Amino acid sequence: MTVEIILRYLHFISIFAIVGSLVSEHVLLKREMRRSELNKVARIDAVYGLAAITLLAAGLILWLGSIGKPAEFYSKNWIFHIKISFFIVIGLLSIYPTIFFIKNRKGNTDEIVKIPQTIFWMLRLELILVFIIPLLAGLMAKGTGLSI
Repeated sequence: MTVEIILRYLHFISIFAIVGSLVSEHVLLKREMRRSELNKVARIDAVYGLAAITLLAAGLILWLGSIGKPAEFYSKNWIFHIKISFFIVIGLLSIYPTIFFIKNRKGNTDEIVKIPQTIFWMLRLELILVFIIPLLAGLMAKGTGLSI
């Protein structure tokens, strides 16, 4: 029981870190940024990446490790599969911005870097999907979508 509580707590805190990181990145991002500003966004993006890895690890253990609810509760629920699909799409959408931030954070700190419009739209889409996932989780917890 203690392991389950710790894993659920890590899962929950990771969600907060992901949402906080994505919102922070979106708020701080401008069309043109100094490299010093971009470096801050890159550090926030690193927190986002770490939180996503923690969320994934805790979630997989909760799902497949037979801790708490049986794996079938999740595996046979179509809403769970949508939730996982959204998480995968969010992860895929985050690749291009992360690579851009890493490539452009170093150099003269006062140099201006133009941020591609694509990055803004990718972040917005990630945020939309991230805010839908808790709704899916709530439905799933009530047994909606379960087909046993």
